[in-house]
Amino acid sequence: MEYKILMDFLEKHGVKPELLKGVEDFRKEHGVEEKYQVRIPNPRYKYYGREIWNKVITGVLEGQHLLLSGPKATGKNVLCENLALLFGRPQWNVSLNVTTDSAGLIGADTFAGGEVRLRPGPIYLAAEKGGFAILDEINMAKNEALSVIHSALDYRRILDVPGYHLLPLHEATRFIGTMNYGYIGTRELNEALVSRFLVIDMPTISPEDFKEILEEETTLKDEYIKLFVRLFLDLQEKSLHSEISSKPIDLRGLMAAIQLMKRGLSIGQSLDMGMVDKSFDSYEKEIVRDIIDTLIPKDLDAKELFK
Repeated sequence: MEYKILMDFLEKHGVKPELLKGVEDFRKEHGVEEKYQVRIPNPRYKYYGREIWNKVITGVLEGQHLLLSGPKATGKNVLCENLALLFGRPQWNVSLNVTTDSAGLIGADTFAGGEVRLRPGPIYLAAEKGGFAILDEINMAKNEALSVIHSALDYRRILDVPGYHLLPLHEATRFIGTMNYGYIGTRELNEALVSRFLVIDMPTISPEDFKEILEEETTLKDEYIKLFVRLFLDLQEKSLHSEISSKPIDLRGLMAAIQLMKRGLSIGQSLDMGMVDKSFDSYEKEIVRDIIDTLIPKDLDAKELFK
């Protein structure tokens, strides 16, 4: 997806014109070294949601860091990629977990040219080169590990590199955290860390937005677009009410399953691969299959789904 396509999409969907003008000015003011242009993402999917777009663009233009919080399948990572493309920034992804330490974020010592040098980590490079650092599943990391970037996240905008120097953040650098509540291994973020972000509560996808995604990304007939929208939202509702886990609620999996159907695989087999078998609990699989069987006739041929 090209920058112009994304800008046209945002304009069409009612994002404030003054914000889009701000994006254009930002891109003109902040270039990217040729070496790092390959890191500007080229996302396949667009993020749908005008109000969220207005919020995140305003936050970035004001120099703020963002924390995207919400359940699975709310488009947090898609939005991150879209934002990096929109602002023309190289992106560094940091997958956080309980083993993440400061060396994995900032960098580690290495021996080169007869001397000890710093091998920069993703946070260091994003800070130096004006990138967007995506702190994925930020509430899975130890608070002690994240404390090393506190000074970069607040008004000081300085990264303290232990044993080396203080690195001022590039004016275009932004940190964007993502988090899900309730996953195994997640923990509460401490107040000092949360206060350094603008928090955006990511809503579940609306039927209208999901319908538009399927219309744009597939060649499904209208009646079957409505069917798959209902299927996904029914499963999502059961997950939100803790009747099933979030594992089968996989938007990417559903989109992949639809492509398998177009290739000729049966509807049942495709949905098994894309959604049902994402769960490894036999009881949960039965619930998901029952919902699918209720909505989709067993004798429906996959070839009939498409225009």
